[in-house]
This record gives sequence, structure tokens and C-alpha cells, in this order.
Amino acid sequence: SNLQCSLSVGIKIKKEVANAFVKRQKRSSLYERYFEYYKNPMEQMHERCENYPPCDYLSDQIGFSLAYNRFFG
Repeated sequence: SNLQCSLSVGIKIKKEVANAFVKRQKRSSLYERYFEYYKNPMEQMHERCENYPPCDYLSDQIGFSLAYNRFFG
């Protein structure tokens, strides 16, 4: 009987930890989405260039603004 009791307590604790983790994940993703939405245009341009390998490579060679304008300007 004692084993059964400690098992159910262990399971309950695991569920609570998991729920807290899921809530924290949801909160951080909402927080991140907020910041994605409110990024300044320069940051968005840099990310766009970094996510496009030819632009990312060229920006190392000739500078960000020239590379960005070549591909997206």
C-alpha cells in the first residue's frame, strides 16, 4: 500500500512539473512572437539577408547594405 501511495505522489509531481513547463513554454513563445512583431526594420532586413545564403555570404565580402540592395533592393 505504501508503494502505491508513493507512486501516485511521484506521478502527480511529474504532472505538475510538466504542466508548469508547458505554461512557461507558451508564455515565452508569446513573448517571442511579440518581439518578432515589433522588431525594427533594420533588424528584419539583417535577418532576411542572413537567412538567404548568397546575401549572407556577400555581406561578409562587400558589406551588409550593398549585399542587401543587390538581392532585395
